[in-house]
Amino acid sequence: MSKPQSPRKVGEKEALSVGTQIRGSAQKLNLVAGLIRGRKVGDAMNILAFSKKAMAVDARKVLASAIANAENNHNLDVDALVVAEASVGKSITMKRFATRGRGKSTRILKPFSRLRIVVREQEEA
Repeated sequence: MSKPQSPRKVGEKEALSVGTQIRGSAQKLNLVAGLIRGRKVGDAMNILAFSKKAMAVDARKVLASAIANAENNHNLDVDALVVAEASVGKSITMKRFATRGRGKSTRILKPFSRLRIVVREQEEA
């Protein structure tokens, strides 16, 4: 006897990819995610490839993973994929300290973010 299979977290014509430990703040990552929401997958990859923002590199990796999941695991047509959802959230925060004058110290926060990308196969009209 094995454990029952968990239900899918997304729809039938959708594929999902999550980047859990992306180094940088959620606010900066959300600016990059806003560039690709609702776009075709090919256009979104080009936007991320030529973006000047450093967070675009990690977002591109997550998007490429979502495309691969759609193609290999769910047999979806890559040319008809659209970025249905690109949501960003906070993950862990590393706490460090910096020494200051007169024997004092200050806290340095190094945030990590999560990026969840859902691609959907869209019927061409």
